[in-house]
Amino acid sequence: MTALFNPVIPGCHPDPSVCRVGDDYYLACSSFEFFPGVPIFHSRDLVHWTQLGNVLDRPGQLPLPACTPSSGGIYAPTLRHHDGRFWLVTASVPHGGTMLVTAEDPAGPWSDPVFLPEIPGVDPDLAWDEEGRCWCTFAGIEQARIDPVSGWALEKPRRIWSGTPGARYPEAPHLYRVGAYWYLLISEGGTERGHAISVARGPAPDGPFEPCPANPILSHRGTDHPVQSTGHGDLVQAPDGSWWLVLLGTRPRGGTPGWHVLGRETFLAPVSWMDGWPVIGEIGSAAPPPVPPTGPAAPSRDDFDSARLHPRWVSVRSRPPEAVSLAERPGWLTLHARGRGLDDPAVTLVARRQEHHDARVRALVDAARGRGGLAVRLDEQHHYSVELVPGEVRVRARIGPLAQRVAARRVPDGPVVLGVETLASGPGMDHPRQEPDVVRLGFEDGSGEFVALAELDGRYLSTEVAGGFTGRVIGPYAAAGTVQVDWYDYRELVHG
Repeated sequence: MTALFNPVIPGCHPDPSVCRVGDDYYLACSSFEFFPGVPIFHSRDLVHWTQLGNVLDRPGQLPLPACTPSSGGIYAPTLRHHDGRFWLVTASVPHGGTMLVTAEDPAGPWSDPVFLPEIPGVDPDLAWDEEGRCWCTFAGIEQARIDPVSGWALEKPRRIWSGTPGARYPEAPHLYRVGAYWYLLISEGGTERGHAISVARGPAPDGPFEPCPANPILSHRGTDHPVQSTGHGDLVQAPDGSWWLVLLGTRPRGGTPGWHVLGRETFLAPVSWMDGWPVIGEIGSAAPPPVPPTGPAAPSRDDFDSARLHPRWVSVRSRPPEAVSLAERPGWLTLHARGRGLDDPAVTLVARRQEHHDARVRALVDAARGRGGLAVRLDEQHHYSVELVPGEVRVRARIGPLAQRVAARRVPDGPVVLGVETLASGPGMDHPRQEPDVVRLGFEDGSGEFVALAELDGRYLSTEVAGGFTGRVIGPYAAAGTVQVDWYDYRELVHG
């Protein structure tokens, strides 16, 4: 095992589910209102992860209508390998219900979904017993045996455990056979600062279950640990016999109450066993080696020279070919506006998740036939943008019901390098209301110098302000007409 560092998958990659096949690990995360859905990753050491693709990458697999709310969409997949196939079960909220897809290769293609109409909840889990029976457990905590091929339940769901008395939202169940017991791992307390993981065990997949006397076995609530909201974990055993937990957590910054802006991220923790119960170790950190052993890291720059977008790029709800093209102007990303820009659920946006508190983004944008630029988006009501129209660069801000043009500057006609920088606050607290970061928006002048037109408080693009379950994405958009992007460069800002 390579030296541990966290988060192992930064940015908005919550609700991780992991499985191992031989020496290879595969992990899937929630994707909410973004298309394509359910990013899937590969690793050889649980620390360095490479995105293979997205499980739900065809419109027929993932219909997200415009009425899908922000932080709706795809919730909490479970990824498993059984009988030579990969199985992924998830739920589309509020419209699609529980669905299951399969693949021989985790990189795809994945099947069209089979729906589970008698499984009404979210956070579905799959487990097979020694007789080959498939058990589906979901938030509640309820369970039923199912036929995973047809999707039909073989019995009426019933509650098998209620979690810790007084703890709200028992959810995120995962069921495992370890030795003589079946272990039921759940999250409870809500996915905010009270989040926790608890466990119970029983003689059979349907119990009866006895709770661990040390529950919750993991929670950072009430502590000053830099990683908060820890929960929604999934266990995996390594080839050497060691056990590990992938889980979600947040890294709040700034004053009181602290704001997390990157979303809920994927972390890794060691697991030991005492008296037949899992014990979660420290969620520590150390500097990663510069070159991941599983292959090159995702490039920071995209010149849009390929026939397909890299799988890290996401759009909001859909990405129709008439709105997004790599062929219309070879070597450029062409965006055709839909709706009313960033305030519209059907906005034409191609973005990537913000993965670092200190980040720098540049893009060469041509808006000769339209209006658009670079957006820092949390949802339709919370976003900042630096926007280009012929001869002018503007900065706009939308915070809840308030929308304003913050600044503008005349520029020569033609393509312009637009820029976004996020500058995190320090680890201490200068004052109780210190912002988590500052978002600088501007452009590069003719000499290549960055001109910041505005520096905006980052707290307004945080979950603590906006609500919901997602984190920031940063990318080009079209608000009117046609906008084209020659290249996009994202990188971590390293100070000093």
